[in-house]
Amino acid sequence: MTDSSRDGTRTFAVVGPGRAGSAIGIALVARGWQVTRVAGRARDAESVVAAARRFGAEPVATREVGAGAGLVVIATPDTVVPRVAADAAAALEPGALVIHLSGALGVEALAPLADLRPDVLIGALHPLQTLPSPEAGAARLAGSWAAVAGPPAVAELAEELDLLPFTVAAPDRAAYHAAATVAANHLVALLGQVERIAATAGVPLAAFEPLVRATVDNAFAIGPERALTGPVARGDVETVLRHLDAIAADEQRAYRALAEAATRLSGADAEAVRSLLG
Repeated sequence: MTDSSRDGTRTFAVVGPGRAGSAIGIALVARGWQVTRVAGRARDAESVVAAARRFGAEPVATREVGAGAGLVVIATPDTVVPRVAADAAAALEPGALVIHLSGALGVEALAPLADLRPDVLIGALHPLQTLPSPEAGAARLAGSWAAVAGPPAVAELAEELDLLPFTVAAPDRAAYHAAATVAANHLVALLGQVERIAATAGVPLAAFEPLVRATVDNAFAIGPERALTGPVARGDVETVLRHLDAIAADEQRAYRALAEAATRLSGADAEAVRSLLG
């Protein structure tokens, strides 16, 4: 990865200064990097102007973003990563490293750039962490895992950010990202159901926090199968029936699906429960 500055300061640019791009930017600046340019949907887009102001950088069009940068971080929606990379090709410095932050895409997403600029390095770095805001995201990077692909410089960059790099084969990226989606988005959706059902009994979501945290801790400490408790794990059909009678019809489909998943996880002979859920 080239150092494009004259004074030895490591320089980088960001395309797509949303939560993920800005979080990585904040973390890199904290480690001595300097932001040169920021690009997005348009040079004068609110997010681009705000990020440029935050980092003391210049807001530019995508085709200009790579000038003077040893590293270019593409943090756009997955569908536009190939196009954005190609748009940025002309101004890139020779030897620059260009990475995207997508979990579902591998290095092949940057193939249009590789065809145009075989003199630059390409890679992927996906922090396996939720980034609810730039500041919170930057703070949460240290100690998180990250799926990396590309030359050794990508893993080295992850390690500099105090991430734990691991590799995922290109054909497995979609499955990896599906698991990440279940771990984050689906878990939040499940807690939303907890909140709705609990509200019908007059119980606040906060009352379930110690239970949820202890359950997650158990799952990682002893494994999901051993951590599973409750009526499905016991084959307690009568309790499951009472649950289904008590909750609203529009909540039952999700309950049944997850109870079926719990039955599968338990590994027990639970034909009565399976029959009921079916």
